[in-house]
Amino acid sequence: MTTSSSSSSSLVLLVLLLCSAWHMIPTLSSANIEAYPSIPGTQTTTDFSNNGELDLVPVRREVYGGGRIIDISHRFTPDMPSWESVDGVGQFLWLPKSMKNGSLANNSEMKLPTHTGTHVDAPGHVFDHYFDAGFDVDTLDLDVLNGQALLVDVPRDKNITAEVMKSLNIPRGVRRVLFRTLNTDKRLMFKKEFDTSYVGFMKDGAQWLVDNTDIKLVGIDYLSVAAYDDLIPSHLVLLEDREIILVEGLKLDNVQPGIYSVHCLPLRLLGAEGSPIRCILIK
Repeated sequence: MTTSSSSSSSLVLLVLLLCSAWHMIPTLSSANIEAYPSIPGTQTTTDFSNNGELDLVPVRREVYGGGRIIDISHRFTPDMPSWESVDGVGQFLWLPKSMKNGSLANNSEMKLPTHTGTHVDAPGHVFDHYFDAGFDVDTLDLDVLNGQALLVDVPRDKNITAEVMKSLNIPRGVRRVLFRTLNTDKRLMFKKEFDTSYVGFMKDGAQWLVDNTDIKLVGIDYLSVAAYDDLIPSHLVLLEDREIILVEGLKLDNVQPGIYSVHCLPLRLLGAEGSPIRCILIK
């Protein structure tokens, strides 16, 4: 055999080996499909077996400690609403390293807007000079985000105006208020398509809160504390002095009005003007 024919045979063999090996490597897409065919504990009926020995059924709860602790943050799903989207958040979680495909451990990756689901706003959200100066979620006061809070029901037929704020009779000294509105009744946070008719603060309502109360944490039950028709003006009033923290997208279903201890913790995202949070109430 000549050197030329020997080299050609070796090249053909190498190409065949590479093609064979390539087909054995799982792609990111196939890893996702195989790793996450369903989310355990979210189906109506669930039957996950452990080598035929035990049924593994995870428990997903909204209350803990016999009802003493209430989770008021929403579970992240592809169908949860996203700002001005008709298709919800969409896929936000991937599994590039899966034990089913030969990895030593499962390692997920995620990508989603910082103002998704239950989240906080930092002053840099609507003030560019605050954003440039570094007033991000890592600078938010945890003393404001944790402590005694009042949950109130807002009249269901209107946005939060100055008139509505006055009618709620929130006494001076109350620093944290969670506003439950028609958004909860309509279950807007459980609908995939963004709904511009949600209830929120009008500018005069925000100004009344700033001028006539001691509230430093404002919580509400949809993606924005401000009504869609007064979106930026209301945000500007509430965030201008950097004293009020906005908590948006709260899950307030089946929670009685009253006084609780609230605990909301944003991620320490350097440079981010918003962050998803886990927020709970303690009776």
